Amino acid sequence: MLDLLHRYWEATNYLAACQIYLQANPLLKEPLKAAHIKPRLLGHWGTSPGLNFIYVHLNRLIRQTQASMLYICGPGHGAPALLANAYLEGTYSEIYPHITQDEAGLNLFFRQFSTPGGIPSHVSAHTPGSIHEGGELGYSLAHAFGAVFDHPDLIAVCVVGDGEAETGPLAGSWKSVEFLNPRRDGAVLPILHLNGYKISGPTVMARMSDNALENLFAGHGYEVLFVEGDDPMEMHALMAGALDLAYAQITEIRQGAARHWPMIILRSPKGWTGPKEWKGKAIEGTFRAHQVPLTDVKNDPAQLALLEEWLRSYHPETLFDADGKLIASLAALPPEGEKRMSAIPYANGGKLLKDLDLPDFRRYALPVVKPGELTAETTVEAGKLLRDVFLANTNFRLFCPDETNSNRLGAVFEVTNRMTAETILPEDDHLSADGRVMEVLSEHLCQGWLEGYLLTGRHGIFPCYEAFVTIIDSMFNQHAKWLKTCRELPWRQSVASLNYLLTSHSWRQDHNGYSHQGPGFIDTVVNKKSNVIRIYLPPDANCLLSVLDHCLRSRDYVNLIVAGKQPELQWLDMDSAIQHCTHGASVWEWAGNNDDGQPDVVLACAGDVPTLETVAAAWLLRKHLPSLKVRVVNVVDLMSLSPRESHPHGMEPERFSALFTDTQPVIFAFHGYVRIIHDLVHGRPDPVRFHVRGFMEEGTTTTPFDMVVLNNMSRYHLAMEAIKRVKGIEGTAVLELFKAKLAEHDAYIREHLEDMPEISNWKWSD
Repeated sequence: MLDLLHRYWEATNYLAACQIYLQANPLLKEPLKAAHIKPRLLGHWGTSPGLNFIYVHLNRLIRQTQASMLYICGPGHGAPALLANAYLEGTYSEIYPHITQDEAGLNLFFRQFSTPGGIPSHVSAHTPGSIHEGGELGYSLAHAFGAVFDHPDLIAVCVVGDGEAETGPLAGSWKSVEFLNPRRDGAVLPILHLNGYKISGPTVMARMSDNALENLFAGHGYEVLFVEGDDPMEMHALMAGALDLAYAQITEIRQGAARHWPMIILRSPKGWTGPKEWKGKAIEGTFRAHQVPLTDVKNDPAQLALLEEWLRSYHPETLFDADGKLIASLAALPPEGEKRMSAIPYANGGKLLKDLDLPDFRRYALPVVKPGELTAETTVEAGKLLRDVFLANTNFRLFCPDETNSNRLGAVFEVTNRMTAETILPEDDHLSADGRVMEVLSEHLCQGWLEGYLLTGRHGIFPCYEAFVTIIDSMFNQHAKWLKTCRELPWRQSVASLNYLLTSHSWRQDHNGYSHQGPGFIDTVVNKKSNVIRIYLPPDANCLLSVLDHCLRSRDYVNLIVAGKQPELQWLDMDSAIQHCTHGASVWEWAGNNDDGQPDVVLACAGDVPTLETVAAAWLLRKHLPSLKVRVVNVVDLMSLSPRESHPHGMEPERFSALFTDTQPVIFAFHGYVRIIHDLVHGRPDPVRFHVRGFMEEGTTTTPFDMVVLNNMSRYHLAMEAIKRVKGIEGTAVLELFKAKLAEHDAYIREHLEDMPEISNWKWSD
């Protein structure tokens, strides 16, 4: 068996190397020539032999145990290995029928790698069996744990590269074992692959002693099994024994044994089995093996000869038959059907996805009889809906950085708890080993867990403080790119959307100060592909309930919802809220003044605090300047402002004109940075008439109203801007009055340390 495993490993290594170099002569049936070499050599060789080594041995364990295993490849550019195995298992040809299991198909397989019209050099959505983007250094282990939550039959084998192990997110991910319940979850087997180097420098952990590593990971709750060396046959025996032991230990834990979870540390040479040296400088086992070990083979005959010697060392003529098909004795080694790691359904989570059983969100409606009269905490009502989602479903979790109660979602604790696998003390609040609220003070872990959970066929939501969700900007970027790519691959099944609920937002972080005031995540999201991202700014609770229901039902999107948690005025009854959210934006006729179809000015808003200030500004203008015709437009679906050709939710020109007119000035109060609105309305009629007020990087620990004053978005600022932009209106006295009110506000808060009663107690009235 070890001999067969070794020969199979040679086949995978051969395919990995050839993907980097060859565009012709795939089986070396003739001497290697420069014409057989790709004009651009792209890809990474150094990690591939180790990844292949692990994969081949996992195949043996799966056949022996019939376990369901998901291979998560952490090293950034390990695609040559994962693709090689998917091809040899036959999965690749099943998904991409033109890549046939013969010499012609093998040649296409090599030619497509990292070439125009082909596939990337890293593990991507194109790679069968993958849920992890190869460029995402630091996130593999979090993805692995997210994948096994609520999948009790799954073992996620996560290969952690030693460069990747230096990142903060990966360092935090080792703690995930404290959130794993073996009675309802699967298992994660981390394999830390230490091959010594990153691009050109040594890695930290590769230089640590075995004793230091063992102590480090024992502290994290793992029992370390070491596999190290460079002699292939000795290493095969060691790896087989380590995997058998690790599987036995996982089985014991699943059966109730109290012990540490196993992990394997594999020390193997970088670029193992590749060229040993070139011009007196070592390649194998050094940083020179990291990417393309021989870089000038097309022009240097000596390098070409060394490449041919390297490739022929795998003896391809003994691995493949004359037609280019893997010989029968080796083809029998991988598992069959969906037990193949490249074909496992967990890696194409839409195959496993079941719709949520969602309660009727209308049941949670607030009784809004008159706009701007009732005060409520908007996310409290959302928490009640989420509570009942938990009650009806076991494929849903909430991932939150220790902020569930803070964000007023505490109703969920009526039916579930915070999850922990650690000791629970009598004074702990809603903490249990079967909890479904995943709280950890790491946005990286919450994001990584949720991604793994969604991509393997479940549903979830990520509430977070707005200013700190930007910590995971790059993780969001990669997930959005993954979804965009999956949409282009017919074999990838739809997965549940990734839903963000940013509740402790910038405008009401007046108590925490400047560090907590930053709406920049909207900027990050808005720049991704329009067929992937959705951004909602519900102005009140009933709108939030409607939006949340829609997002929980959606597929293949990233939904960003921003809604405040503090007590705020409620504007729309449920029927009006549903209609408003369906349209994305609408005129609030009750808030305007003498609008006969052609207003003098449009006051527009997006976001709950901007909505309050806009409605109050319209009220002030009606009271002090009744001759001014004011229209109020509220936007709940931010992307509806875009032209239809820029976003699927974009308004048709006729509707945009019906809301904003084609000629009148628009004073737009926006939740985030003002340039977003300017970008979205570009291409609309006379976009320079849009005058946007939003967050302008002014903040501190102050009063709620002072936050909008500091950023020139208060009701007084909006009203004054409206007066200034309308020609022929005599509003000098009103302008002076509003300026005086701002001065009065400034003096009042410094003396009384709170907002003026006429501000804090204001309600809309006819």
